[in-house]
Amino acid sequence: MPADRTVGGPAARHGRRWWPLLAALGLALLWCLGLLVVRWRLTNHLRYTFLMWNLFLAAVPLGLAFGLSCVRQRLIGVGLLTGWLLFLPNAPYVFTDFIHLSPYGRAPMWFDVLLLASFALTALWLGLVSLHLVHEWVEQHFSPLAGWGVVLLACPLSGFGVYLGRFGRWNSWDVLHRPVALLADVVAQLSTPADALRIGAVTFGFGGLLVVAYLIWWAQGAWQRRPVPSAPPSQ
Repeated sequence: MPADRTVGGPAARHGRRWWPLLAALGLALLWCLGLLVVRWRLTNHLRYTFLMWNLFLAAVPLGLAFGLSCVRQRLIGVGLLTGWLLFLPNAPYVFTDFIHLSPYGRAPMWFDVLLLASFALTALWLGLVSLHLVHEWVEQHFSPLAGWGVVLLACPLSGFGVYLGRFGRWNSWDVLHRPVALLADVVAQLSTPADALRIGAVTFGFGGLLVVAYLIWWAQGAWQRRPVPSAPPSQ
């Protein structure tokens, strides 16, 4: 297989099939923003504005994945793939924002649950779309086995990234900006049994969530692509 093989990605070759999905994502983003605006009007308080930033970070891997699906050079693709992997944890990370939920907030608790769930599910959806695009790109440029290998590797790594973000307060770009300090912190926490246990639990929990959610996503797509049996000839 030649190293410089060029294969058009799914967004480049089948761009029109993504328009309904992008429209749905846009509607989900408007829904989240609308709920946040309603909360501002009800409480006259800017609590939960950080959700907009977290949702933006969750959308970054989708942008990188779309870029990846359009490139033809493997070297550029590997660079985009690396960036995608660094930012993918931001998608499941939004679920951890439920720790900010309080029964003593200025808005009804049910509304805050709705608000946080809307942002978390939209962020997860953004991550699943990006994971699907990456899965297809790796399959086309390497092999189906490599595609699933990337999926099964990216999910637990994202779970570990959620831990680093929530408990270590590290950001995606710290991997490049402060790699030595990040590595030292990880080694120190792994050396502490209680921290190591929490690292394993969070990594397995959020990594498992991504695996299960993506398998449902993939199975639904496979079911929709299955051939429709032809009707038997009329007598």
